[in-house]
Amino acid sequence: MAFAETSRMEPEFERLVDLFGGPKVLGFSVSSPLEAHEMILHGIPSQALESLVRHLTVIDLADSFETAFGMSERTFQRHKSDRSKTLNREQGSRTWNFARVLTKATSVLGTQEEAEKWMVQPAMGLDNRRPIDLLATAAGTILVQEFLERLDYGVYT
Repeated sequence: MAFAETSRMEPEFERLVDLFGGPKVLGFSVSSPLEAHEMILHGIPSQALESLVRHLTVIDLADSFETAFGMSERTFQRHKSDRSKTLNREQGSRTWNFARVLTKATSVLGTQEEAEKWMVQPAMGLDNRRPIDLLATAAGTILVQEFLERLDYGVYT
């Protein structure tokens, strides 16, 4: 068994793929991080981003869209109007990372609603920065992921 396919990760990974609409929307089954990598390289379908956005209940996209997904709301609207489009690598990577953090936060905090609330509120353990704002860079994303790991293990500072 590969290191990325431990039983602890499977339910989280499945929830992550489901946020994108699963195989029906993605066009094929994505069952490992390596397959996700390949999908991002080839372009996540626009419909998958639409599915992710439809799943959000708390996050105000007007406030956070560009930070979370690496594109303007206008670009998102263009993707919605032309369903043949795919996200470029940067957009796909940012979108996947956002969904991965949301999935982990949901696992740690209990519900997606609580996870979304957490993502848009300043966090003391992140120098009073909003987790969603830190997702704008790879370094910030790592900080948020590490913070979630600490929360998961009961280390709050």
